[in-house]
Amino acid sequence: MGMAAGRRLTPELREVFQQPVGRDISESELSQIHAKHIIITVGDVVSLTVRKHGIVPLLSVYDGYTERRELTGFADLVRDAGLAETVVSNPAGTITSQLSDAVENALAGRSAGIIRVEGEEDLALLPCVLYAPEGAVVIYGWPGRGMKAVDTDGPSKAYIEKLLESMEELI
Repeated sequence: MGMAAGRRLTPELREVFQQPVGRDISESELSQIHAKHIIITVGDVVSLTVRKHGIVPLLSVYDGYTERRELTGFADLVRDAGLAETVVSNPAGTITSQLSDAVENALAGRSAGIIRVEGEEDLALLPCVLYAPEGAVVIYGWPGRGMKAVDTDGPSKAYIEKLLESMEELI
């Protein structure tokens, strides 16, 4: 399933999207997961944590700011190491076609494995799971709950496709 048009969260869907997808994982599990799976990360803290463990994800999606609008450690790392990144705009509560295309291109190896989102990266989990290669694991941060991991196998992918289809199309 592709995403030609962008998508928007409707008020009635907000509750559904407040339920986390995937399982809780601890930092100590990262190496085991990496031994068997390709890793994709969403969020600044998770992206930095994974790299601190010597793991370079196939793709990291981040916005570069803390809640206090300061630059994050991951933003510093990308800048200081001069890592190539794709910058996309994505307002809160949406998945723009720009974000979706950037994720698809990065996961297909056609562009840099880092995407910086100007706006909100919260819903980037959806295209990451949708376009992930077989057997990949998407790791993201859940505020106050640490890290969650989503296996991108059949059931998760089907669930994410359903969530995407339930969102309103952006014209």
